[in-house]
Amino acid sequence: MTELPQSWSYAVLKEIAGVLADTNEGLTGREIGDLLHHLRMEDPIPTATKRERLAKAFIAHQDKYQSSKGVINFIVMVMEPVRYRTQPELFSLRQDQLNERLAFVGLQVNDEGKVVSGAVAQTLDEASRIATSIRDELCRRKCHPEVLRYCSLEVLKKAHFHACLEATKSIFDRIRDLSGASDDGAALVDAALALGKSGVPMLAINSLRTQTEKDEQTGLANLVKGLSGLYRNPTAHDPRLNRTVSEDELLEVLTVVSMVHRRLDGASVSSGGSS
Repeated sequence: MTELPQSWSYAVLKEIAGVLADTNEGLTGREIGDLLHHLRMEDPIPTATKRERLAKAFIAHQDKYQSSKGVINFIVMVMEPVRYRTQPELFSLRQDQLNERLAFVGLQVNDEGKVVSGAVAQTLDEASRIATSIRDELCRRKCHPEVLRYCSLEVLKKAHFHACLEATKSIFDRIRDLSGASDDGAALVDAALALGKSGVPMLAINSLRTQTEKDEQTGLANLVKGLSGLYRNPTAHDPRLNRTVSEDELLEVLTVVSMVHRRLDGASVSSGGSS
């Protein structure tokens, strides 16, 4: 006789329901009802909020059969890849969020949408490491909001090539917004960040009183130019198939872009310019 899957704690069931019935990215009320009906799972409180409704259905089913099998079947149906043919980023988002919760019961959702065995987490840090994705890691590192605002969709789609492009573009848009300059690329960096003849850039990241601080200012300007040369220009002009960006490289690029944004957070604006 096949052993039934173990029962999950009340907290795990609530968390899984919370992901699947999320207000913004979760299933609709109708989808929840259709899936529960298809799987012959009781729907005890159909008029409750989506999260409470699904959590109650999971708890009632597990209590009745003393097994999490029904909940697993529900997850598998929700995560069937064909459902996400036009929204692959939604699959990745739900997969990441489910895996961080499922790690506490030694399971994970694979790329085929199946629930399979995985490492068991005992702490929040362990769950985060087990279920880690680029998006999760960026959140763990408290990546600057501007980075995620520009490229979160590409990260979820695992479009590393375009994520680099969008992330580096965010720096130039930010510099234009802060300085009021209208240039682009190296010309924009020279106009807004370079010391120039006046020694007073449009955007100063420190007081510029010492040589060390001036070197920092010049270093940031050179770094932004370097990022443009390394990632923005090649990704904008080269065919995607000729440019491969690994997960590790993407994480490194986005971390550096985040650091640049943090230095710009404290920049003071001057009309001096670099002419």
